[in-house]
Amino acid sequence: MIIGIPKEIKNNEFRVGLNTASVMALTNQGHRVLLETSAGLGSGMSDEDYIAAGATIVASAEEVYAKADMIVKVKEPLAAEYELIRAGQIVFNYFHFASSLELTEAMIKSKAICIAYESVEDKQGRLPLLTPMSQVAGRMSIQQGAKYLEKPQGGKGQLLGGVPGSAPAKVMIIGAGVVGTEAAKMAAGIGAQVLLLDINLDRLRYLSEVLPSNVTPLFSSQETIAKNISDSDLIIGAVLIPGAKAPNIISRKMLQKMEAGTVLVDLAVDQGGCFETSQPTTHEEPTFVVNEIVHYCVANIPGAVPRTSTNALNNTTLPFVLLLANQGWKEACTNNEALKKGLSIYDGKIVHAPVANTFDLPLYDNAI
Repeated sequence: MIIGIPKEIKNNEFRVGLNTASVMALTNQGHRVLLETSAGLGSGMSDEDYIAAGATIVASAEEVYAKADMIVKVKEPLAAEYELIRAGQIVFNYFHFASSLELTEAMIKSKAICIAYESVEDKQGRLPLLTPMSQVAGRMSIQQGAKYLEKPQGGKGQLLGGVPGSAPAKVMIIGAGVVGTEAAKMAAGIGAQVLLLDINLDRLRYLSEVLPSNVTPLFSSQETIAKNISDSDLIIGAVLIPGAKAPNIISRKMLQKMEAGTVLVDLAVDQGGCFETSQPTTHEEPTFVVNEIVHYCVANIPGAVPRTSTNALNNTTLPFVLLLANQGWKEACTNNEALKKGLSIYDGKIVHAPVANTFDLPLYDNAI
């Protein structure tokens, strides 16, 4: 099979779909890999490194899309790429369809085979291809939240960990999945007072045993959130419904109860956002202010640390890429139930229920 790696074109997205180790694994099994020139530079890998791993360097994204049987990317295709995607071509990346009707309709029109990283789900209900980037995003949410609490950045001027004689910041994290738990670990390590909210009591019991004493797991309810937003300095939105649009947990009206300079970090913005006032931002312009509340809503947070993120992502995606390359998408999805759950659109049909339900579009049986 011919596997294509185009350069990511999302704002300040420096990750790359396949690293050199993954390319070598593919070429060693007889597959051909085409890399758009300089696609790996942001992650610290030169064209020469890829050539040594067995890749062929091509001059443009157009050539990659025209020749490849399968496209492996990180982020969803953007409008400039829609017309490059061919019928029957496998496209394997983060799609987050539920956040964009335009993207969904474009992929339906393309008749490509769209397999979404974020929807691949194992027998235990885990999301193996989302987990490494959730870990990165959760940890980075605290770094960014700490920065934007600084007064010159529009925040309160509160040091997250405080110092002896001056209280630490209060951090409220809504959602105790992978991303929320990683955020809690980082915030606790810095010394903040952390509230970690979730509706899964078993999860909360487990986390109460393994997290530091400055993390308080609480059952999540509108009452609990409303009681704590007035004195929280940093609020992290980490609510995920796999493949579906994120629910609005904090309304516009609730911003009035917060102190000026409070920072909101929405880690669900690529799934529509869990704050009513959220809208996607970029690393170039990461924040905006509503009612004196700072919003950080960057949709590709891990793209800022590509050396870490690209390798962490490839550790989990490579087995699935090899499966698709060796068996073809139909056989691979038939033989691997986790991969089949990632199959979202093919032959112009939506086969993933959360996407169809979000936009009230027809859902077809996923009978390959």
